[in-house]
Amino acid sequence: MPLTLELSTGDLAATRLAVSPLSETVSGLQTLAGCWGPTRHRRWTRWAANELAARPLDLPWTWPLLVTGRASWPQFLLPAPARAANTIDEALAAMLRTTASQVRQSLHGVFGDHLPAPARALAADPAAGLRAIAAELRQAHDRLIAPHWARLRAVLDADIAYRAKQWADGGARHLFADLHTKLNWHDSRLTLDGDHRPSPGRPAGGLVLSPVVLGPPWVMIKLHTTTQTTIRYPARGSGALWTAAERRPAEPAVRLLGRRRAELLETLRSPATTTDLADALHVSPSAVSQHLRVLRDSGLVSGRRSGREVLYRTTKEGMRLLNPSAEQRM
Repeated sequence: MPLTLELSTGDLAATRLAVSPLSETVSGLQTLAGCWGPTRHRRWTRWAANELAARPLDLPWTWPLLVTGRASWPQFLLPAPARAANTIDEALAAMLRTTASQVRQSLHGVFGDHLPAPARALAADPAAGLRAIAAELRQAHDRLIAPHWARLRAVLDADIAYRAKQWADGGARHLFADLHTKLNWHDSRLTLDGDHRPSPGRPAGGLVLSPVVLGPPWVMIKLHTTTQTTIRYPARGSGALWTAAERRPAEPAVRLLGRRRAELLETLRSPATTTDLADALHVSPSAVSQHLRVLRDSGLVSGRRSGREVLYRTTKEGMRLLNPSAEQRM
């Protein structure tokens, strides 16, 4: 039998969408460790590997808990986001509120009665261990996630906006059916095909839907939680985030715009800054800016400020130019 969650009207009313930089940090470390097998994020893993080769990251408490060789890992390391978009500090503060009994219960749930040395040290003094883990995760975030957070956040925000529209247009059935092909909604039951863990019935503390860019291409449901039941799923467009620059633009776009501008349009299937584009296409930022100005004036690219940077993305008009065959089928 597939894993099944039974959702009441109250559970549906409390269901929400949220993103977390801690989620990307945890998933990024597991991606670097090869936990998911072949990854869609080879450009990011190559960058991260070079970054760590130049200046190693020491994670003696965290790494043995995340990279276990098992199907699960301690769920208290990733509390559900308390709001739609929490910060890394808020997420780590929530993790630090995990009680000693919750820490020990989670460790034994993953490792059984024979805890490895790092887990034994954490079980012996949960408060001190959690502080050490929080410091390590903060360092991992600052080194590996923060430099790319603007682009990651843009993809996550776009996914949240899309899901909210699906929810508004078709209710829970439309929302859940579109999250992943193995996730199904029927008669107030949410089932995940291929997951054969014992079904818990009602979700713990409500349901939080959280898109992830650097995670695996499948759904992960966090059941034994210290906060709320969380469904982490691949964000729309995450597979193209690092690979768009490697794809060749459609010939009609090349003939109309020229190869460089067509390449920019193709790359901007996923949001990027001027610096990102210059690095990806090996051209100067000033040249990128000139091309972007033309594409923006033509309505093919739009820009949105994120902090101190501007993130550009191909518009619907630009996508129609890149996908002429899809336009013909409409």
